[in-house]
Amino acid sequence: QVYMRESGGGLVQPGGSLRLSCAASGINFNIHTLHWYRQTPGKERELVATINSGGDTNYADVVKGRFAISRDNARSTVFLQMNNLEPVDTDVYYCSTRARGNTWWGQGTQVTVSS
Repeated sequence: QVYMRESGGGLVQPGGSLRLSCAASGINFNIHTLHWYRQTPGKERELVATINSGGDTNYADVVKGRFAISRDNARSTVFLQMNNLEPVDTDVYYCSTRARGNTWWGQGTQVTVSS
């Protein structure tokens, strides 16, 4: 069984920062591409950032220059550093990977940006 567990969400003021973490188990973490998504209730899940096994990254245009995805293979953990947060970044954030023929998701962590 594959498990992914996000942490690090919370309430932050506009312009602030948060660092999300996602610990994975049940997979050979080193070889997998990992993603961060976010979702507002009633809307489709939105891809935020991706990192492949070689460390190459991609970002949604709306977060480029503000968010940074990274990975620690020794800890089987993927991170999302979020800087200069805006109220529109308020969402539930999920990590995800595809392994064993399935797409796996964590339970999500709430990020709220508000003054």
